[in-house]
Amino acid sequence: MLIDESCNVTCPAPKNLFGPKATTMPCYNEDGQELDAAHPTEEYDVNHGDKKLKWCGDPENVLIVKKIDAETVQPFIKCASWLVQEKNLNVFAEMPVFDEDSIKNDKSFASVFKKLQVYTHTTPIDLIICLGGDGTLLYAASLFQHSMPPVVPFHMGSLGFMTSHQFETMEDTLTNVLTGQASLMLRSRLRCIVSTANRPASTNNDNAESYPDKEFHPTSCMVTPSTDCCKNPEESDKTFLVLNEVSIHRGTSSCLCNVDLFLMERQITSVQGDGLVISTPTGSTGYAVAAGASVVHPQVPSIMVTPICPHSLSFRPLIVPAGAQLKLAVSENARAGVNISFDGRDTMQFNKGDTLTIRTSTHPTPCVCRSNPFDDWFDSLSECLLWNTRLSQKKIQSNLSK
Repeated sequence: MLIDESCNVTCPAPKNLFGPKATTMPCYNEDGQELDAAHPTEEYDVNHGDKKLKWCGDPENVLIVKKIDAETVQPFIKCASWLVQEKNLNVFAEMPVFDEDSIKNDKSFASVFKKLQVYTHTTPIDLIICLGGDGTLLYAASLFQHSMPPVVPFHMGSLGFMTSHQFETMEDTLTNVLTGQASLMLRSRLRCIVSTANRPASTNNDNAESYPDKEFHPTSCMVTPSTDCCKNPEESDKTFLVLNEVSIHRGTSSCLCNVDLFLMERQITSVQGDGLVISTPTGSTGYAVAAGASVVHPQVPSIMVTPICPHSLSFRPLIVPAGAQLKLAVSENARAGVNISFDGRDTMQFNKGDTLTIRTSTHPTPCVCRSNPFDDWFDSLSECLLWNTRLSQKKIQSNLSK
């Protein structure tokens, strides 16, 4: 078996530049002096294992991604007004936001509304603000299929496992972020390449990520899965970056999924059941945990392989190194094809002869922490999933007299 020697199976090194200006590495001016000399570089990698946000230039462009509902209208207005009027920043939003009556018809917001700009995939965004729940954060991650700017997720959804910030502290939170006084949790993403029959899979592990200057925007497939917009510029493969998971499932078919699973080019098993979930550590608390996977901290470099209702008593979930390459193909003796979904979106048909190649991307999602990566995660684990919550055992009361 031939394995690419350039592959770091244990942990692929993530890129340290997030968008045009954010990084976790020291920034220097023309004279070679560190721009943030007041905060020694040595402390950045030892404090709680987090990464300190550093700006290699003043942030200018901010994208606000909001859930389209009434609950997020006033927070959006307040946040956009503060960024424009107090911080003099360029604020961008997607076109559906401009069509919301509650926003465009608000007279008190009219002066700021005129200054808002429509976001396109060519806009250089320095910072992302999410107003919604976990689904909003997943959608925001899908907008950036290469380097992703830092994202501040405010909790306005149902569960909010990944959205740890409270909007009541919006001004203080964003002030800290804009001045570089914030920590980042780097949530790894999976790079998924789908090759259909008679088209070989790309042999370049990060082929599309090597062409940042080319117009390559597979995100639109989240809305229009039938288009060819997520094709690699050098290949005809479809490429997706997912933050949570890619799921292989039987959809509406009454037949079992029968899919061959390969690890580093070796076939390790054939999946027979309702399907399979390939997830990141972040996605381990999503679909994967419902299917029986272990709960894994987002900073553990790994990929989770979890069967969905396997027709076998011995098929247990696996955790493989983050740098390993997984490949899936419909078995030759399968009675039907299967469906593939990427972060719960963009379901597509997967037939015999097609292949799905999965590896950890070098472009993670950099989420701004409320405190630090460990406290944030365990707080969410306890508050959202009620991890190990039960009534305390009572102490035995002795009835013996002294």
